[in-house]
Amino acid sequence: MATSAGLSARVGPVPFKDVEDAGDMVTAVPERPSEEHVGLVSALPCCTVAGMSNMKLRCYQGFWMQEGLVPAAAALQRRFEPRPSDVIVASLPKCGTTWLVALAFATLARRAYPPGAADHPLRRLNPHQCLPFLEGLFAGGREGKLDALPSPRLMNTHMPLAMIPGAVPADGAGGGCRVVYICREPKDMVVSQWHYFRRVYPDLAFGEAVDMACDGTMPWGPFWDHVLGYWRASAARPESVLFLRYEELLRDPAGNVRRLARFVGLPFSAAEEEDGVVRGIVELCSLDSLRGMEANKAGYVDPRIKFPREALFRKGVADDWKSHMTPEMARRMDGVAADKLRATGLAFP
Repeated sequence: MATSAGLSARVGPVPFKDVEDAGDMVTAVPERPSEEHVGLVSALPCCTVAGMSNMKLRCYQGFWMQEGLVPAAAALQRRFEPRPSDVIVASLPKCGTTWLVALAFATLARRAYPPGAADHPLRRLNPHQCLPFLEGLFAGGREGKLDALPSPRLMNTHMPLAMIPGAVPADGAGGGCRVVYICREPKDMVVSQWHYFRRVYPDLAFGEAVDMACDGTMPWGPFWDHVLGYWRASAARPESVLFLRYEELLRDPAGNVRRLARFVGLPFSAAEEEDGVVRGIVELCSLDSLRGMEANKAGYVDPRIKFPREALFRKGVADDWKSHMTPEMARRMDGVAADKLRATGLAFP
């Protein structure tokens, strides 16, 4: 078992699952009574998702999220204190999140864990076990676990940028950290979300998933505001926010891994290039490689919500929407995206 002294002497990132298992090294923050947020949550606009067991979503500061995550959003806004060396991987669900999480961990931790090593954490853990999920920690009052992580810390979130204001302070303000955001063509995002959600909510109709996206009432939506928050921040502070597209990552994974490494201040050396380190990272984190790992064949992403880990690795392709959407659905989604993104400089061709 890891010890506090042992971890403090290490350089991050380290697999978060290993820190969580070292229960004697972290002083847990006590669960806060739910009454603290009852008034806040109950006063917010509400909608239900019929095909997802009537899941309740609340609109908090313009974004729809599961009712239980509203306290996490409020806590993140108030209490999250980034270190300058922190790196946050952010996205909407099913936009290449798992792939980017794996690539980011393998890139940042490559000196401690060479990609070809037989004991590499990604060969024994699901990628999401390597990074703390911010809203999951803050929802349970367990954010104290972050303090145990050596720098640089590598974290993951689906929250809009507005919920983590400390990460990218307003122009002229000091502090903050680095954020790597990935977006996906909206129609493909909806298809991937639908397949994933149906593993737990089999009654979710595809048309209902399209409606949620177009109306903005999807978890962590509206998708256009979520994407635009990070897009605008990347334009205003490119040294703080790296904006990636899933389709570009598919076309050139090695080039984007190099871009990621430069962004976080750990560019690949000539010796690493010659030794094939970039190629090793891309191969280790490929869909086929991750799908074949035993850690990704069984178990759940979150034990409370039974999304199987193997559901994270479906197709990993672009334009899958063509096999799912009617022409009317596609036109509707394209129209919503074009209208909401007009004059922003961002478009999905």
